[in-house]
Amino acid sequence: MRVLALDIGERRVGVAISDPGGTIASPLEVLDATANLTDRVAELVAEYDVGLVVVGLPLTLRGEEGPQAECVRVVADRIADRISVPLVYHDERLSSAEANRVMKGASSSRQRRGTVDKVAAAIFLQSFLDGGGARMSETGNGRADGT
Repeated sequence: MRVLALDIGERRVGVAISDPGGTIASPLEVLDATANLTDRVAELVAEYDVGLVVVGLPLTLRGEEGPQAECVRVVADRIADRISVPLVYHDERLSSAEANRVMKGASSSRQRRGTVDKVAAAIFLQSFLDGGGARMSETGNGRADGT
């Protein structure tokens, strides 16, 4: 089962996709967070035959939800209403910092800015996959939201 990951920010949404077996995450694209986001996510779900959407939930270092997590949930609820597959949440703490570290060799901060969003999505998607989240979601066993 393919899994689509969304790293939802105020201006951009990083998108990553798993392989059909749900074991390897790859950065896919960066979407504008304001323009037709729900429609584009629905198109990606159909185009890639996605079975699950994972949204990164920006928790605090204490593991609590703050105002940013609340904003992400509002956007994710709109997406969930538009798609026909389950949507779950996964802790994405520090994925952007890790993506910035990985991308440090990029030629300019402007080029890196857009790329970091999809790399961050791939990082937390890989964490979700490695933790067995996709398998738990397929079987209905365990808690697949990672929060």
